[in-house]
Amino acid sequence: MARCARVTRRYDNTPREHFVKSILWFGAGIVAGFVVAHQVNKTSQGREFFSSVDAKAKAFGRAVADGYHEREAELKSAVDDLVD
Repeated sequence: MARCARVTRRYDNTPREHFVKSILWFGAGIVAGFVVAHQVNKTSQGREFFSSVDAKAKAFGRAVADGYHEREAELKSAVDDLVD
């Protein structure tokens, strides 16, 4: 009977054990992703793909920044109108 309790304990993780396992799996996924990305980047198609992704990410970042600055200017103008 004690042996069965030990076997079931093995799969009954505490929250801390679950957290540690989650962090380890997350880290393993990141490492695997970098390895795969490095291998894909060695090919010409891979370089084209990553260049395309990079260009789209930069365009998205510029659009977000432009929208932010536009809204900031609108709000500043509204505050200036209220103050005057």
